[in-house]
Amino acid sequence: MRIEEILRLKGHDVATVTASHTVLEAIRILVDRNIGSLVVVDGERVIGIFTERDILRLAARSPGKLDGTEVGDVMTRDPVTAALHDQFDDVMELMTRNRIRHLPVMDAGRLAGLVSIGDLVKACLDLTEQENVQLRDYIGGAG
Repeated sequence: MRIEEILRLKGHDVATVTASHTVLEAIRILVDRNIGSLVVVDGERVIGIFTERDILRLAARSPGKLDGTEVGDVMTRDPVTAALHDQFDDVMELMTRNRIRHLPVMDAGRLAGLVSIGDLVKACLDLTEQENVQLRDYIGGAG
């Protein structure tokens, strides 16, 4: 299975912010959309990713500075990305090796979507269920 198949089912919508948004503004977007990351863009160029971990690092280092700190000061720069044509197993390994839970997906240098570890687990479960149905049908028809 390729990542573009997961995005076809999930959708290509990605929540973004600019580096000049405050951390508090970004947190409000995360809460309003019930998501765990925002892709940081400069125009159409991906320059970083802002995640729950970035918030925790800032809160541990400088409590009370959520409204006075810009996303660009705490985001993860040059994020690891995937491509639409990447295989599921390769992306799962990439996320595991880099210990990341959110991965921007690129297509010809443009942001095409975002996958989370939860999206990959769901796709794996869906695929396993499909295989189970096929096996049950095969076994049921063999008798």
